[in-house]
Amino acid sequence: MCSSFEPHDDLVAPDNPVERALLGGEPRYRKADVARLAGVELARAERLWQAMGFAHVAPEAVVFTDFDVDAMRTVDKLVSAEVIPPELETAVARSLAQTMSRLAEWQLGIFKAVLGDTFATDIETTAEVAEAILPVMENLQGYVWRRHLSAIAARELDEADTGPEEPTVVVGFADIVGYTRLVRDYSERELARLIDDFEDLVTRVIAENHGRIVKTVGDEVLFVADTVRDGAEIALSLNENVAREPDLPPLRIGLAHGTVLARFGDVYGSTVNIASRLTTLARPSSVLVDRECAAGLRSESDFLLTSLGPNKVSGFRGLRAWALRRSE
Repeated sequence: MCSSFEPHDDLVAPDNPVERALLGGEPRYRKADVARLAGVELARAERLWQAMGFAHVAPEAVVFTDFDVDAMRTVDKLVSAEVIPPELETAVARSLAQTMSRLAEWQLGIFKAVLGDTFATDIETTAEVAEAILPVMENLQGYVWRRHLSAIAARELDEADTGPEEPTVVVGFADIVGYTRLVRDYSERELARLIDDFEDLVTRVIAENHGRIVKTVGDEVLFVADTVRDGAEIALSLNENVAREPDLPPLRIGLAHGTVLARFGDVYGSTVNIASRLTTLARPSSVLVDRECAAGLRSESDFLLTSLGPNKVSGFRGLRAWALRRSE
């Protein structure tokens, strides 16, 4: 590192080979040192650190490595080059952190399952395994990220123009019926198996029918599709597949068609809210759609629509809903 700054050896945290293996280096710097070496203001460095979901660090604590300095420099370069607008750098950091935090939780769970009691009792062996596995996981993550990036870029390039800033899509919610009771009655292992089976099924069905998962939150999945036909096929196929799985509870599904604000991998707006409200109105194993979805599906002979009339829903006066089924 090209700097006359001397790292602090007197305040380094107690040696932990597992932490050292995961961080890729020894803790050497205070937060003020990282800011100075990266050439950014301390307040900005702290703001980015907190946006990434990390705990407050005392000024005198030596917990940062050369990787922290490099990361801060990288963010600064991306902002300086206008790749990331200055006003969005905190939001970008927060979005990246939310994704990576969930991935890390899952990976550590696998790591602990593989090592068993060794994880807590044999620190040296745990560190050696971590050093061996990390490069493999990083390569796999890079591969999956590039594939998703390529697919999204191809989808955008296939369109005749850049389209509106707020794209028009079908938004769908699928919600497990009786999840609160299941949480109360199931053991942790049984609940984990249920969630794994649910996420495996919805991921497969949504991908097969040209949709995209936005996020899953425990008992619920939020997905989008580019056409009302794809959205309808996803919703009906989800219920059909769940019905063939005796260990999975039924789903309630709501679909709405309209513009959304797409931001950092998530979607926002009234279309999302309508789909969510329709999900709460739906009966187990049923699909409800909004006016726009119904209009787009009336010419499709594969589907049947039954009007349920206006519904009293908080925030939406006279929300119309149609029950969607396949034609006999």
